Amino acid sequence: MITIMLTAFALLLAILASGVWVGLGLAGVGIVSLEMFRGFMPVEKLLAQTLWNSTTTSGLVALPLFILMGELLFRSRLTQLLFDGLAPWVDRVPGRLLHTNVLGCTLFAAISGSSAATTATVGRITSNELMRRGYDARIAAGSLAGAGTLGFLIPPSTIMIIYGVLAQVSILKMFMAGIIPGLLLALAFMIYLGGYALLRPGELPPRQRGLRVGDYLRALIQLGPVALLIALVIGSMFTGMATPTEAGAVGVLGALIVCLLQRCLSWRNLWSALMGAAQLTSMIGIIIVGAMFLSVAMGFLNVPRTIADMISSLELSPLALVAILLVFYVVLGMLLEGMSIIVMTLPITLPLITQAGFDPIWFGVFLVLVVEMAQITPPVGFNLFVINGITGMKISQVARAVLPFFLIMVAFTLLLAVVPEIATWLPDHLSQHR
Repeated sequence: MITIMLTAFALLLAILASGVWVGLGLAGVGIVSLEMFRGFMPVEKLLAQTLWNSTTTSGLVALPLFILMGELLFRSRLTQLLFDGLAPWVDRVPGRLLHTNVLGCTLFAAISGSSAATTATVGRITSNELMRRGYDARIAAGSLAGAGTLGFLIPPSTIMIIYGVLAQVSILKMFMAGIIPGLLLALAFMIYLGGYALLRPGELPPRQRGLRVGDYLRALIQLGPVALLIALVIGSMFTGMATPTEAGAVGVLGALIVCLLQRCLSWRNLWSALMGAAQLTSMIGIIIVGAMFLSVAMGFLNVPRTIADMISSLELSPLALVAILLVFYVVLGMLLEGMSIIVMTLPITLPLITQAGFDPIWFGVFLVLVVEMAQITPPVGFNLFVINGITGMKISQVARAVLPFFLIMVAFTLLLAVVPEIATWLPDHLSQHR
């Protein structure tokens, strides 16, 4: 068994290092492993069955809809309205406009579902405005990279949809479970920014003067489209008026209306959004198929059961198990993309967690948090590259700037392990009242 695991791991490293697409690489490891160690098995039939089963799950229908909604909003002027609407309200708060990164990402995450899209869309407006007004580039870039990860935690989230399908748990409950942790993590980021501003007041420009009642009223009006979209998407699901798939369709309609009202719904933009959604959905689909096949192959080779038995024999306490998994996923996040991490490791880690007494819904939120950390850890943290493209800062500079937010996320994840009700209370409470 050790030979099988070492061979599969070596194959995975070799294939991924060669530059092959992640999904094809994962499937390739599964094919080679089965041919080497279970040669009598009809691998082509197993691959075809896995491809069909993994791509015809009804829960995945919501995925391209939420992706399309984010692509449409990326091409609108919604983020400019977000910044203009939030700026007056945070002007008297310690840290002032730095909070627009956190609040902007929090609100946009509720209508996006993607960490990279949230970071890029909010960042292209806030970074320019903050630089122009004299804010320190490092804290601005760090807060944007950290807050951009909320795109995975606050629903609707593409990662949560994928986890719900793979773990066979309710996608709606996963969405519910992400709300309180997402808001608390955003609050933790804002508290840090406030403390930073109080300790280093000289690094922030002077506060704006002369704000009147009319400025606050205009700001509320500018936040109106965002509030309406959140109400349509999140509200329709939580009130039971729509399933996640139907809410995705409602979100696409709302995004089309926003683009139409802002006069940015040209045929070119629409075609670009459709092609972007198709490409991203296809990429995710290939990763899911490859990872699912690798999971099936490892299952036939008894790898997950062997690893689970090895870890169970250590007789770790539940919190010690969580701490080990946290370190394990952070290290993986330095090497692999977050979605690949989840689909590759879930067949092994989910049974361990449920055996230790943790709720699968809670574990989904835990995984989303560690995947968020993978977004901001070098050398492959995707949000680091997004910030690099927006600001021109070196990857090493962005990584240093986002380090405090990474540590906040580590501390928050450990808090979630100690108090799992942070994630499970809302879905349990709402399900009891339905």
